[in-house]
Amino acid sequence: MNLVLDLGNSRCKWALAIDGLTPGGAFAYGENFARTLDKTFGALTRPEHVAAVSVAAAGYTETLSQWVQRHWSLDVQRIVAGTVQLGVTNSYKDPIRLGADRWAALIAARVRHAGAVCVVDCGTAVTVDALDPNGVFRGGVILPGLALMRDALLQCTQGVRDAEGDAGSVLAHTTADGVAAGTLFGLVGAIDRILDEQAALLGTAPQVLITGGDAQSVRALLRHAASDAPDLVLEGVARMVRAGDAA
Repeated sequence: MNLVLDLGNSRCKWALAIDGLTPGGAFAYGENFARTLDKTFGALTRPEHVAAVSVAAAGYTETLSQWVQRHWSLDVQRIVAGTVQLGVTNSYKDPIRLGADRWAALIAARVRHAGAVCVVDCGTAVTVDALDPNGVFRGGVILPGLALMRDALLQCTQGVRDAEGDAGSVLAHTTADGVAAGTLFGLVGAIDRILDEQAALLGTAPQVLITGGDAQSVRALLRHAASDAPDLVLEGVARMVRAGDAA
Protein backbone atom coordinates (compact mmCIF):
# COMPACT_ATOMS: atom_id res chain seq x y z
CA MET A 1 0.00 0.00 0.00
CA ASN A 2 1.23 3.46 -0.93
CA LEU A 3 -0.02 6.79 0.40
CA VAL A 4 -0.20 9.49 -2.26
CA LEU A 5 -0.94 13.15 -1.59
CA ASP A 6 -1.66 16.32 -3.53
CA LEU A 7 -0.84 19.41 -1.45
CA GLY A 8 -2.70 22.19 -3.20
CA ASN A 9 -2.92 25.89 -2.46
CA SER A 10 -5.89 25.59 -0.13
CA ARG A 11 -6.27 21.91 0.81
CA CYS A 12 -4.62 18.51 0.74
CA LYS A 13 -6.10 15.53 -1.13
CA TRP A 14 -4.96 11.98 -0.47
CA ALA A 15 -5.58 8.42 -1.55
CA LEU A 16 -4.30 4.90 -0.97
CA ALA A 17 -2.78 3.11 -3.92
CA ILE A 18 -2.85 -0.67 -3.71
CA ASP A 19 -3.82 -2.36 -7.00
CA GLY A 20 -5.82 0.66 -8.00
CA LEU A 21 -6.55 3.97 -6.35
CA THR A 22 -8.78 4.15 -3.28
CA PRO A 23 -9.73 7.80 -2.71
CA GLY A 24 -9.20 8.81 0.89
CA GLY A 25 -10.42 12.38 1.17
CA ALA A 26 -9.42 16.01 1.39
CA PHE A 27 -8.78 18.36 4.27
CA ALA A 28 -7.81 21.96 4.92
CA TYR A 29 -4.39 22.48 6.47
CA GLY A 30 -5.68 24.03 9.66
CA GLU A 31 -3.79 26.17 12.13
CA ASN A 32 -1.76 23.16 13.29
CA PHE A 33 -0.97 21.01 10.27
CA ALA A 34 0.86 18.38 12.29
CA ARG A 35 -2.23 17.89 14.44
CA THR A 36 -4.36 17.60 11.29
CA LEU A 37 -2.01 14.87 10.06
CA ASP A 38 -2.33 13.10 13.40
CA LYS A 39 -6.12 13.05 13.08
CA THR A 40 -6.09 11.96 9.45
CA PHE A 41 -3.30 9.40 9.35
CA GLY A 42 -2.52 8.54 12.97
CA ALA A 43 -4.37 5.20 12.81
CA LEU A 44 -3.26 4.32 9.28
CA THR A 45 -1.16 1.18 8.81
CA ARG A 46 2.40 2.06 7.80
CA PRO A 47 2.49 2.39 4.00
CA GLU A 48 5.29 1.09 1.81
CA HIS A 49 5.83 4.49 0.21
CA VAL A 50 4.59 8.04 0.73
CA ALA A 51 4.69 10.29 -2.33
CA ALA A 52 3.42 13.81 -2.83
CA VAL A 53 3.09 16.66 -5.26
CA SER A 54 3.01 20.06 -3.64
CA VAL A 55 2.26 23.62 -4.67
CA ALA A 56 1.56 24.53 -1.04
CA ALA A 57 3.70 26.78 1.12
CA ALA A 58 7.04 25.16 1.91
CA GLY A 59 6.19 24.88 5.59
CA TYR A 60 3.35 22.44 4.92
CA THR A 61 5.56 20.19 2.82
CA GLU A 62 8.27 20.23 5.48
CA THR A 63 5.75 19.44 8.22
CA LEU A 64 4.49 16.48 6.21
CA SER A 65 8.04 15.20 5.70
CA GLN A 66 8.82 15.49 9.40
CA TRP A 67 5.55 13.80 10.39
CA VAL A 68 6.07 10.86 8.01
CA GLN A 69 9.65 10.39 9.17
CA ARG A 70 8.65 10.56 12.84
CA HIS A 71 5.68 8.17 12.59
CA TRP A 72 6.78 5.73 9.88
CA SER A 73 10.53 6.27 9.44
CA LEU A 74 9.93 7.00 5.75
CA ASP A 75 11.06 9.77 3.47
CA VAL A 76 8.38 11.52 1.44
CA GLN A 77 9.02 11.06 -2.27
CA ARG A 78 8.59 14.51 -3.82
CA ILE A 79 7.24 14.36 -7.35
CA VAL A 80 8.82 16.78 -9.81
CA ALA A 81 8.32 17.16 -13.53
CA GLY A 82 10.63 15.15 -15.74
CA THR A 83 11.76 15.44 -19.34
CA VAL A 84 10.41 12.07 -20.51
CA GLN A 85 8.39 9.88 -18.18
CA LEU A 86 5.86 7.07 -18.61
CA GLY A 87 5.09 7.93 -22.22
CA VAL A 88 4.90 11.71 -21.77
CA THR A 89 7.47 14.12 -23.19
CA ASN A 90 7.81 17.53 -21.54
CA SER A 91 8.26 20.42 -23.99
CA TYR A 92 8.47 23.14 -21.33
CA LYS A 93 11.50 25.42 -21.92
CA ASP A 94 12.74 24.46 -18.46
CA PRO A 95 11.00 21.09 -17.84
CA ILE A 96 11.52 21.02 -14.07
CA ARG A 97 9.68 24.36 -13.75
CA LEU A 98 6.42 22.74 -14.84
CA GLY A 99 4.19 22.32 -11.79
CA ALA A 100 4.42 18.81 -10.37
CA ASP A 101 0.63 18.60 -10.08
CA ARG A 102 0.26 19.43 -13.78
CA TRP A 103 2.89 16.84 -14.68
CA ALA A 104 1.21 14.12 -12.60
CA ALA A 105 -2.15 14.90 -14.21
CA LEU A 106 -0.60 14.62 -17.69
CA ILE A 107 0.94 11.25 -16.78
CA ALA A 108 -2.47 9.98 -15.67
CA ALA A 109 -4.17 11.44 -18.74
CA ARG A 110 -1.77 9.55 -21.01
CA VAL A 111 -2.60 6.31 -19.20
CA ARG A 112 -6.31 6.95 -19.70
CA HIS A 113 -6.13 7.98 -23.37
CA ALA A 114 -3.62 7.08 -26.07
CA GLY A 115 -4.63 10.02 -28.28
CA ALA A 116 -4.71 13.77 -27.84
CA VAL A 117 -5.91 14.96 -24.43
CA CYS A 118 -6.54 18.32 -22.81
CA VAL A 119 -6.54 18.45 -19.02
CA VAL A 120 -8.59 21.17 -17.33
CA ASP A 121 -7.75 21.56 -13.64
CA CYS A 122 -10.14 23.90 -11.83
CA GLY A 123 -8.46 24.69 -8.55
CA THR A 124 -7.29 27.91 -6.93
CA ALA A 125 -5.66 28.51 -10.29
CA VAL A 126 -7.07 26.97 -13.47
CA THR A 127 -4.76 25.22 -15.90
CA VAL A 128 -5.58 23.88 -19.36
CA ASP A 129 -2.81 21.62 -20.67
CA ALA A 130 -2.55 19.84 -24.01
CA LEU A 131 -1.03 16.46 -24.89
CA ASP A 132 -0.71 15.57 -28.56
CA PRO A 133 -1.38 12.04 -29.90
CA ASN A 134 2.30 11.15 -29.45
CA GLY A 135 2.26 11.98 -25.75
CA VAL A 136 4.11 15.27 -26.15
CA PHE A 137 3.03 17.97 -23.72
CA ARG A 138 2.59 20.86 -26.12
CA GLY A 139 1.99 23.50 -23.45
CA GLY A 140 -0.87 25.09 -21.62
CA VAL A 141 -2.29 28.15 -19.92
CA ILE A 142 -2.81 29.31 -16.35
CA LEU A 143 -5.59 31.64 -15.24
CA PRO A 144 -7.24 32.59 -11.95
CA GLY A 145 -9.82 30.25 -10.52
CA LEU A 146 -13.26 31.30 -9.33
CA ALA A 147 -12.22 32.18 -5.78
CA LEU A 148 -9.30 34.31 -6.98
CA MET A 149 -11.50 36.18 -9.46
CA ARG A 150 -14.11 36.91 -6.81
CA ASP A 151 -11.52 37.89 -4.21
CA ALA A 152 -9.99 40.32 -6.70
CA LEU A 153 -13.34 42.09 -7.10
CA LEU A 154 -13.86 42.22 -3.34
CA GLN A 155 -10.39 43.58 -2.65
CA CYS A 156 -9.89 45.93 -5.58
CA THR A 157 -13.27 47.65 -5.91
CA GLN A 158 -15.28 49.91 -3.63
CA GLY A 159 -18.76 48.79 -4.63
CA VAL A 160 -18.47 45.02 -4.39
CA ARG A 161 -18.84 43.73 -0.85
CA ASP A 162 -20.38 40.29 -1.40
CA ALA A 163 -19.51 37.60 -3.96
CA GLU A 164 -21.54 34.75 -2.43
CA GLY A 165 -24.41 35.02 -4.86
CA ASP A 166 -26.38 32.83 -7.25
CA ALA A 167 -24.43 32.13 -10.45
CA GLY A 168 -27.45 30.72 -12.28
CA SER A 169 -28.19 33.60 -14.64
CA VAL A 170 -26.28 36.25 -16.55
CA LEU A 171 -29.31 38.51 -15.98
CA ALA A 172 -28.41 39.04 -12.34
CA HIS A 173 -30.42 41.39 -10.12
CA THR A 174 -27.98 41.79 -7.22
CA THR A 175 -24.30 42.65 -7.08
CA ALA A 176 -23.46 39.35 -5.40
CA ASP A 177 -25.33 37.40 -8.09
CA GLY A 178 -23.62 39.48 -10.77
CA VAL A 179 -20.18 38.66 -9.41
CA ALA A 180 -20.98 34.97 -8.98
CA ALA A 181 -22.43 34.63 -12.49
CA GLY A 182 -19.89 36.88 -14.18
CA THR A 183 -16.90 35.01 -12.82
CA LEU A 184 -18.34 31.56 -13.51
CA PHE A 185 -19.56 32.30 -17.04
CA GLY A 186 -16.39 34.25 -17.75
CA LEU A 187 -14.20 31.34 -16.65
CA VAL A 188 -16.24 28.83 -18.64
CA GLY A 189 -16.08 31.03 -21.73
CA ALA A 190 -12.32 31.35 -21.41
CA ILE A 191 -11.86 27.60 -21.04
CA ASP A 192 -14.07 26.87 -24.07
CA ARG A 193 -12.07 29.35 -26.18
CA ILE A 194 -8.75 27.90 -24.98
CA LEU A 195 -9.91 24.37 -25.83
CA ASP A 196 -10.90 25.54 -29.31
CA GLU A 197 -7.46 27.08 -29.84
CA GLN A 198 -5.61 24.06 -28.48
CA ALA A 199 -7.60 21.67 -30.70
CA ALA A 200 -6.72 23.77 -33.76
CA LEU A 201 -3.02 23.70 -32.86
CA LEU A 202 -3.10 19.97 -32.14
CA GLY A 203 -4.84 19.33 -35.45
CA THR A 204 -7.36 17.01 -33.86
CA ALA A 205 -10.22 17.09 -31.38
CA PRO A 206 -8.76 16.00 -28.04
CA GLN A 207 -10.42 14.15 -25.22
CA VAL A 208 -11.07 16.60 -22.39
CA LEU A 209 -10.56 15.59 -18.77
CA ILE A 210 -11.65 17.92 -15.98
CA THR A 211 -10.54 17.86 -12.37
CA GLY A 212 -10.23 20.16 -9.35
CA GLY A 213 -12.52 21.60 -6.72
CA ASP A 214 -14.63 23.72 -9.09
CA ALA A 215 -14.79 21.10 -11.84
CA GLN A 216 -18.48 20.32 -11.47
CA SER A 217 -19.61 23.95 -11.62
CA VAL A 218 -17.49 24.56 -14.70
CA ARG A 219 -18.31 21.29 -16.46
CA ALA A 220 -22.05 21.94 -16.24
CA LEU A 221 -21.69 25.01 -18.47
CA LEU A 222 -18.87 23.99 -20.81
CA ARG A 223 -19.67 23.72 -24.50
CA HIS A 224 -16.98 21.05 -24.84
CA ALA A 225 -17.75 17.56 -23.59
CA ALA A 226 -15.50 16.79 -20.62
CA SER A 227 -15.03 13.63 -18.59
CA ASP A 228 -14.84 13.86 -14.82
CA ALA A 229 -11.46 12.86 -13.39
CA PRO A 230 -11.57 14.04 -9.77
CA ASP A 231 -8.43 12.17 -8.68
CA LEU A 232 -6.35 12.67 -11.83
CA VAL A 233 -3.32 14.16 -10.05
CA LEU A 234 -3.29 11.39 -7.46
CA GLU A 235 -3.64 8.80 -10.23
CA GLY A 236 -0.49 10.18 -11.80
CA VAL A 237 1.42 10.15 -8.52
CA ALA A 238 0.36 6.57 -7.87
CA ARG A 239 1.39 5.53 -11.37
CA MET A 240 4.86 7.04 -10.93
CA VAL A 241 5.40 5.41 -7.56
CA ARG A 242 4.25 2.03 -8.87
CA ALA A 243 6.62 2.31 -11.82
CA GLY A 244 9.48 3.32 -9.54
CA ASP A 245 9.69 6.66 -11.35
CA ALA A 246 8.96 8.97 -8.43
CA ALA A 247 11.70 11.38 -7.45
